[in-house]
Amino acid sequence: MAIEEGVRAVEAGMTTDFSEKMDYGSYLALDALLSAQHPISDHHDEPLFIIQHQTTELWLKLALHELRAVRSSLDADDVRRAGKGLARVKHVFRTITDQWSVLATLTPSEYTQFRGVLGNASGFQSHQYRAVEFILGNKNEHVLQVFDARPHAHDLLAELLDAPTVYDAFLRFLARAGHPVPEHVLHRDVREAWVEEDSLLPVYKAIYEDTAAHWAEYAICEDLVDLEDAVQLWRFRHLRTVQRTIGSKPGTGGSSGVAFLRRALDLTFFPELYAVRTVIGA
Repeated sequence: MAIEEGVRAVEAGMTTDFSEKMDYGSYLALDALLSAQHPISDHHDEPLFIIQHQTTELWLKLALHELRAVRSSLDADDVRRAGKGLARVKHVFRTITDQWSVLATLTPSEYTQFRGVLGNASGFQSHQYRAVEFILGNKNEHVLQVFDARPHAHDLLAELLDAPTVYDAFLRFLARAGHPVPEHVLHRDVREAWVEEDSLLPVYKAIYEDTAAHWAEYAICEDLVDLEDAVQLWRFRHLRTVQRTIGSKPGTGGSSGVAFLRRALDLTFFPELYAVRTVIGA
């Protein structure tokens, strides 16, 4: 029988019998993944809203997985592997930033027709996003109470609250490499959110003004700046998408909505890496 023009034939060596073999769908658990969308309304656009947030959660899971590995690599002085991991997380955030353009096709009139079924569900309750913020340095013990009813999420955040951040690991790496990182920085209370530490500026100034001698350290500094920029762009695109969809309405979880998201733009993970730019060459 002739093959219809334009139809790609199954090649002779391709496996077609999966009665006793793993196939694509089983490996990816597609039956579970593709049946995990449960719209509460019958509105056409609710699946878009659900899938947008579910895919973001999958990418956040990967980001957290990579950031844990970055921290371990820095602890082992393996800066090349740490840099690769930071680059991957940067691209994860670029991807979920681009995803906002899909949700932005949801108009205000469309969203209002099913927004009520969300109840108090809100992105603020994403424990994985909080976990990413914790491991990058934006810790807040009071956030844990949001997850009292979800022990797994609560335990994950409690673990990260008590653990050093990626930035702590980097500063300890710098100290082992001979840079004069102050002792009080190396022994800080890792449960506290990071606040700008002016005593680090001379350390970073020396690195940036002699990159040939400190290339590995300099490269990680720039990787961290790339990552922070990517996170900030995600935050900004989140704000703008919410603003175009609900205006100044309160968030479903009880927040002030756009005003709450705008305040997040003032948060920074690695403030000294931006502040040092003012003193380089001075």
